[in-house]
Amino acid sequence: MQHLRRLAAAIVAVFIAVTPWTIAPAAHAIDNPELLPDRPTPIIDLAEVLTSAQEDFLTTALADLETETGYKLRVLTQFDRTPGLAVRDFWDLGEDSILLVADPRGGNLLNFNVGLDIYPVLPRTFWVELQTRYGNQFYVRENGEDRSIIEALDSISGCLRDGGCRVVPGLPREQWILTLITSGMGGIIFGLAAQPRENKIFAWQWALIFSPLWGILFVAFGIGPVVSRTSDWLPLFRNVLTFMLGAIVAYLTPIIDRSSTSQT
Repeated sequence: MQHLRRLAAAIVAVFIAVTPWTIAPAAHAIDNPELLPDRPTPIIDLAEVLTSAQEDFLTTALADLETETGYKLRVLTQFDRTPGLAVRDFWDLGEDSILLVADPRGGNLLNFNVGLDIYPVLPRTFWVELQTRYGNQFYVRENGEDRSIIEALDSISGCLRDGGCRVVPGLPREQWILTLITSGMGGIIFGLAAQPRENKIFAWQWALIFSPLWGILFVAFGIGPVVSRTSDWLPLFRNVLTFMLGAIVAYLTPIIDRSSTSQT
């Protein structure tokens, strides 16, 4: 049941309509500079989500990231209090800046304000996937708000150091299960299309006709998400094996049925 709940969470997260490029709604209407700290810091933890050790570690990590890449990554957590637009001047946010706002009031914990210079290396689809993977309520409930923030920051930092990412690195188990299912469905369609007909042992013409369908399920939805997110060969091997098993079972089913009928 726990796996089913996680799988449902992944499906719901993918289809949630989100807008991850703006600060939480309250931040637009309120400007409270008195909530800002009196010293320079890349993290303003008004919601007290992070421990002091976590905050110290992230402060050092974000400073190192800015030194290495030139990109500015800042973190604001808020709930009933927010400095609003005052953070822009406090951090001097520009087109090479990323602001992560953790605010659970919008349904999804994570929101991002991204400068235009960031999109060539981290496109809009990256931010949608990042928000739905680590900011959804199911993930936050199981791992905590602090882990949600830290995992998102790790993904952003790693991609910026690598020169950019088209998708969020890593393959969650729930997402891999979805690719496994689509691989099996693709194999079944391939096997059904290739079943013996018209005195031909293997109907390759029909398999070719249905290739857009089983190809999309297997290649685009079964293989693509795996190879683009991880270099681990095991999930890929399992997906290929599932495709082959689905194809073999679907292909042999009428042969087995005819054999059983003739024996009867």
